[in-house]
Amino acid sequence: MAAEFDGPGLKGLGHEEALRHIEAEAASGRLKEIEILWSDHQGHPRGKRIPVKHFIDKVTGPGVAFCDVALSWDVLGDVVDGMVGSSWDTGMPDLIARPDLSTFRYLPWRSDAGLVHCDVYNHHGDLVPTAPRSVLHRAVDRLAELGYTTSVGVEIEFYLIDKDGQPFADGLQAYSLERANVMEPVFGSLTQGLMGFVDVEAGNVEYGPAQCEFNIRHDEALRVAGEATFFRYATRELARRAGAEVTFMAKPFNVYSGSSMHLHVSLWRDGNPAMGLEDGRENKVMRHAAAGILNNLPGLAVYQAPTVNAYRRFEPGSFAPTTSGWSVDNRTTALRSLREGPTSTRLELRTPGADAEPHWAIASMLAAVACGLEDGKEPPEQGVGNLYGVGAPLPTTLQDAIVSAEANARIVDILGKDAVADYLTLARAEWQSFISTVSDWDTKRYLMI
Repeated sequence: MAAEFDGPGLKGLGHEEALRHIEAEAASGRLKEIEILWSDHQGHPRGKRIPVKHFIDKVTGPGVAFCDVALSWDVLGDVVDGMVGSSWDTGMPDLIARPDLSTFRYLPWRSDAGLVHCDVYNHHGDLVPTAPRSVLHRAVDRLAELGYTTSVGVEIEFYLIDKDGQPFADGLQAYSLERANVMEPVFGSLTQGLMGFVDVEAGNVEYGPAQCEFNIRHDEALRVAGEATFFRYATRELARRAGAEVTFMAKPFNVYSGSSMHLHVSLWRDGNPAMGLEDGRENKVMRHAAAGILNNLPGLAVYQAPTVNAYRRFEPGSFAPTTSGWSVDNRTTALRSLREGPTSTRLELRTPGADAEPHWAIASMLAAVACGLEDGKEPPEQGVGNLYGVGAPLPTTLQDAIVSAEANARIVDILGKDAVADYLTLARAEWQSFISTVSDWDTKRYLMI
């Protein structure tokens, strides 16, 4: 019997059951092709399009081979040398993509084509340690060793832009239904196209002209990181077909708000919420998790703000943080405590930018949470009011963030030394490209000296 795919993926199904659903869809003639996707370190969706009959053969066989150079590209797709996982010295061998069939869903813009997310393996059958999804596996496993599972929610902001790179619509009216209407048919193509493809709870106009925000419903960490990856892929394509472009650049315009990727996290033990309130304040588990995030925050920045541009987002009065403080329901801090119902009390981390690769961003946060639970330390006192400038400053440049990441050996160990080495090699290449390039700013300021 053919399956009905009204929701995002085949959540809860094992590999064999999910495969039978896909085989039934293929036999019915509805499903003709499947895209397989894995994310590179920049968050770019890499993959292949495979006719469904060959996809089934590969899924039941060795998987899908691709060149490991896909894990050594920079943001422009150029090869960066000196990587641990892939380099000219290794000869650029194949890696193997193996689909997680529970992530299957139909593409909104191709009615006979599906999409699945993949883990990446080597020829020995081991997860490639430097792949972003493998990094998140390690962070999730570290918390599992402590007896916890996680629920993570993601809010992603972006700008709709025209072919000249300018905002698709004028006017700054956050939450405005009228401004959403002005952006039709593009805005509607996103909300309707994403329905049933990604578990989006809501979409709204944000604090910039043609800036939008969509909330992805909370789920376990690996699944929601995949949902965020699918969201960015689909948003670009749906907007393009409706006549606009999308930028996830963290700070695309000088005078307007930057774009974030806020992360909400709660911890669970034996199916019950481990975070909650005691005597009107955060319980011990929640405080220890907060302490882990705050104490490690400078060393997390590079994984959550991976570009030169990302650090231009951190400025006072911008709704983006500048220091590592925390408070209750306060958007002037890096960490926001949300004291809500028994199953929805959680922490919100506001440092990640929209340009962050979701697996890396979530993994770094969870690694810090694990450190906090292991240490059992108390966080600093919560601030009240306008907290810009209160607390330890966050890194202000990509280079500062690289140095802070290298100095945090414990986070490096949880994420994986080889994976971090490759990630930081890419970050250093970005910084070197920036500092060695003469820009318009240079010539306008200094040419007549």
